[in-house]
Amino acid sequence: MKKILGIGNALVDIILFLENDALLRKFDLPSGSMQLVDAGKAREVEEAGRSLKKHMASGGSSANTIHGLARLGVETAFIGTVGEDVLGGFFEKDLKESGIAPVLSPGNTGTGTAISLVSPGGERTFATYLGAAVELSANRLNASLFRNYDHLHLEGYLVPNQSLVETAFILAQQQGMTVSLDLASYNVVEANLAFLKRLIGQYKPIVFANEEEARSFTGESDPHKSLEVFSVLCDTAIVKVGSKGSLIHHQGEKYAVDAIPVKCMDTTGAGDLYAAGYLYGYIRELNPVQCGKIGSLLAGKVIEEAGAKIRNEVWAEIRNTIDNSILTN
Repeated sequence: MKKILGIGNALVDIILFLENDALLRKFDLPSGSMQLVDAGKAREVEEAGRSLKKHMASGGSSANTIHGLARLGVETAFIGTVGEDVLGGFFEKDLKESGIAPVLSPGNTGTGTAISLVSPGGERTFATYLGAAVELSANRLNASLFRNYDHLHLEGYLVPNQSLVETAFILAQQQGMTVSLDLASYNVVEANLAFLKRLIGQYKPIVFANEEEARSFTGESDPHKSLEVFSVLCDTAIVKVGSKGSLIHHQGEKYAVDAIPVKCMDTTGAGDLYAAGYLYGYIRELNPVQCGKIGSLLAGKVIEEAGAKIRNEVWAEIRNTIDNSILTN
């Protein structure tokens, strides 16, 4: 099976389950957004939520996707930067225990954290302190890191570091790898729109976007029209439409895939795990509908959990569904 390399912000997720949106208003955090904060504000937000239900796990968008792929049996590696601290050790240990090859460089600051504030309806808002993660730079990448891998997956949260992202795409292209990009957040898209349009048009990655990210990128409120805009720039694009499933454009054809029925607890990681499922199908050369169904399956299972990880006992059920249902239809 083909091997996948991920690059992203190495973060530890701190998930707080809100009773209402008062804390979001207090810290001026727009619902559903990702806001970068400094270490001081991160501590303030965490302290303000000290009485709330809390969950911690290793995270970061690309790392979540790579975790999902590893649990499906794909050989994977992850490139990132962590601090030389307890949280950095926690992050590396989690990669190894999940069967992921860690390619972690040490930073000069503390390991980054992503405080995920989950509203009662499951919507998540991020207050992200990048910490050492932001020290990952283009000069830490070289061809040897990409050798022996077939596909590169990048998260949109890296896009503000345009040199890093483009260098990664160039190195992947030189190694004959295919590439994918998850747009990650509408405010990141808005702030880097011209660069993203050029990048996608030039390197033609598989693009993953939710409705808000697609709207920010294309200016279209209708996700079907957004998909048409993406189709001009790249061969494969997916617009996720929440409980309605996903819309897929692949090589001139369009497809719609339903979401699976679930009881939503926390949407953290839904897009990341959708990407894991889709890419798993893609490297196995399945058709776009099968890829989308595996994506929907993983996304549905993770939103029934707290955080961006699926429990061990659920993975056997997932693999059984893939083998005996999705692959036979």
